[in-house]
This record gives sequence, C-alpha cells and structure tokens, in this order.
Amino acid sequence: MNTDACWPTLDEAKVTVLGMQTKLHQWATDTPNRRFCDLYNLVYDPAFLIVAWDRIRRNQGARSAGVDHVKPRDLPRDGVPFLVQLRDDLRAGRFVPLPVRERMIPKANGKLRRLGIPAARDRIVQASLKLVLEPIFEADFKPSSYGFRPRRWPHDAIAEIHMFATQGYTWVLEGDITACFDEIDHTALMDRIRYRIGDKRILSTVKALLHSGILSENGVTRKTKSGTPQGGLCEASHKEPYAK
Repeated sequence: MNTDACWPTLDEAKVTVLGMQTKLHQWATDTPNRRFCDLYNLVYDPAFLIVAWDRIRRNQGARSAGVDHVKPRDLPRDGVPFLVQLRDDLRAGRFVPLPVRERMIPKANGKLRRLGIPAARDRIVQASLKLVLEPIFEADFKPSSYGFRPRRWPHDAIAEIHMFATQGYTWVLEGDITACFDEIDHTALMDRIRYRIGDKRILSTVKALLHSGILSENGVTRKTKSGTPQGGLCEASHKEPYAK
C-alpha cells in the first residue's frame, strides 16, 4: 500500500481499509500458522488513520478528555491537521502513549467500576491498530464466541441458548472472571499476539500502550504491570463482515 498517498476522503478511506482487512482476514484464514511481519505501515496509513479517527469521533467517549485535556469532538471534523502530526510521529518512531486518565464509575450494586480514558491521539492509534489486527485474529475465533466480534452481539448468544433449549438441553452455565480486565497478564497477552504478529514495531506499540500508566483521580500516576483499562477502545467492532 502506498503510504505516501494524499489524504483520502472518509468514503475512499473506508473502501481502502475494508479491502485490506478482507485480504488480511483471507490470508489468516488460509494459513492458520502464518505470522504477519509487515503491518506497521498500515497503522499510520492515511486511510487507516482517517477511519480510526471517524470511529473515535463518533463514539460516545468522544465527549471525554484524557490527560491531554483534548476532547475528540472538539477537534476539526476531518481531523487531518491532527492526524498529520500523529502520522509523522508514528513513522519516525516518536509516538509515546500518555498515561490513561482514571475515573471511578458507580455500579448498581454500590461498587465502583474503573474506567480508563486515553488521550485523544492514543485512542486513534488504538483504533488503527484494531483495524489492522482484528481481521487477523478474527480468523482464529470459534463460531461459539460472541464477545467483541464483528457482526456479533449478546442477543446472538441468547438466541443460540434458546435454540439449544428447544433441542432438549436443560442446563445453562454462567460464569464471570473477577476483575478480568484489571488482571490480564501482559506477558501472556503479548505471547498470544506474537503467535500471529511478527512485526516488532506493532508489538512495541501494543506493549507501550499496555505500559502507559494510569493517572488516578487523586492525581497520582501509577505503573501498569498488568491489566488493560476498560474504556481504552469503547467502540463497536466493525459492522461489516470480512468477505471470504
């Protein structure tokens, strides 16, 4: 892909991104053991950045600012001036994520849920990484998996439960992992990413985002040795399936 091309319109960018995602998904499906070693140029490709920016700006979280005090919805609609500098930093290896701003959100049961709000530019990089990596890892998921996948929703899982219930099944097992997001092991997570991704620049960027730190509500910054902040990328998965 020509990463020196002029900045495309949003419609042009969507076509380009979906076309590349389709290829990535097909390659990952055809060769289950394939490791992708040349992907980083896609992360800073203008088309991917434009689509990532559009998703971030349209997300409900666009009204909230991270430690940079920048609300995505307050930036120009096309985002190009902001994206040009971000692209230059990514290309030159200057991109360094900022700590995530922490907010404690009350839950119905009286407990608190920890929400992480990344800086605007970090959200764009996360979204662009997701555009690149999702079609690859999507090829490895089982049909019975419904969480955070393109064109799959909780209602689909409920429908499958109803279907099994009509076929004589009488048990439903429900489970939950305590503080799952807060306690994800970074080493184990990176090992699973390396199984498919061999691009060291991609791996370094993901690791940097995981280790960016957290700025608590009382103004104390702490290191992130494990876990991923909920809210880091709170936007729906791609609505269109990857063509096969």
